Amino acid sequence: MAHSLSANKRIRQNIKLNALNRWRKTVMKDETKECMEKIVHGTEVEALEAFKKVSRLIDRTAQKGTIHKNQAARRKSRLAARIKAKFATK
Repeated sequence: MAHSLSANKRIRQNIKLNALNRWRKTVMKDETKECMEKIVHGTEVEALEAFKKVSRLIDRTAQKGTIHKNQAARRKSRLAARIKAKFATK
């Protein structure tokens, strides 16, 4: 248990920020799953729209510091590669 006022405040802040970061990651992962669903079962237009949406969300999550910018780039790159592999064969 923290004894100083500043330590108690820091604990309160950490709890709030932890919850916010957890929410951001959950939303990002849910949108990524929806994008993957569009890639697998949807049309190319639907997949590209979903990719644009999730791409903005991933960038925003990285900008807020929840995930590292390299992780954001890796996630977007992998999604783009899946879209290219699926729809470039036509």
